[in-house]
Amino acid sequence: MLRDRLLQQFIQEGRKPVLLVVDDQPINIRAINEVFKDECDVLMATNGRSALQIAREQRPDLILLDIIMPEMDGYQVCQQLSLDSITADIPVIFVTAETEVNVEARGFEVGAVDFITKPFNPLIVRARVMNHLILKIQMDIMKDMALIDGLTGLPNRRRFDQALLGDWNLCQREQKNVALLMIDVDYFKRYNDSYGHLAGDECLKSIARALQASVRRTSDSSCRYGGEEFACLLPFTDQEGAVLCAENIINEVKNLNIEHKTSDVSSFVTVSIGIAVRTPTLDVQVEQLVKEADEALYTSKQTGRNKFTVYAL
Repeated sequence: MLRDRLLQQFIQEGRKPVLLVVDDQPINIRAINEVFKDECDVLMATNGRSALQIAREQRPDLILLDIIMPEMDGYQVCQQLSLDSITADIPVIFVTAETEVNVEARGFEVGAVDFITKPFNPLIVRARVMNHLILKIQMDIMKDMALIDGLTGLPNRRRFDQALLGDWNLCQREQKNVALLMIDVDYFKRYNDSYGHLAGDECLKSIARALQASVRRTSDSSCRYGGEEFACLLPFTDQEGAVLCAENIINEVKNLNIEHKTSDVSSFVTVSIGIAVRTPTLDVQVEQLVKEADEALYTSKQTGRNKFTVYAL
């Protein structure tokens, strides 16, 4: 079945589905864990506040949520999840002993996608949960495709904007530096005119691979910003680290040995880089970092190309 093939592919890629089970009775959590322990990573919470915290931090693929709980019931938890941009897309299935129609109606109103009635049948629970998991996986795949540049395979501008805002906010909370490198292929229009657009596409693909080879930490990211322009985002990175990354990129591109006879700076393809480094504060907008990296890139291009420039605060 398509459902089983998708699930197996998901698991083979090392992305085992994650369930969050929320119930104030540990015996119910253990029972659900027995059903899914072989196919899913099962997280557990015994109250609503813990559930909200775990959902934000771990971002499970699906939540199984009890309705009747002390302090914060399932309806309240579901409402809070739907109001938070980080957790709003996580499907919620209510697990309840209630069978009245108004219970289900209210559940759907606050954002639940399905109901499971206690005491539950393991086969029914598994079938319903797996159906919703597959829908979630399919939606995630579609979202990922929308955030990937079709030519280079790197994240696209839209994904970059999301990552930039996330890293900016994170570094602001931690009071750490975030570095941004804006990268432009030198005389790329001349390259296209001389070697053709197909060769130009292959050139951009090669440069994308060079960027990936230069940006090694899992917290760092590179993207195709647009046209022949790329960007590298380096959270928790000071100026020294950003300069080292820029040097690596320039050398990796140089080592590609892509012929470029119409360049004024080299007989091979080269890049220019602008670097901006900041510790985010409340009175500075994230757009300022992009502006500063762009200005540094402009300086590199105006002062010889095939080099990097650090924006001076």
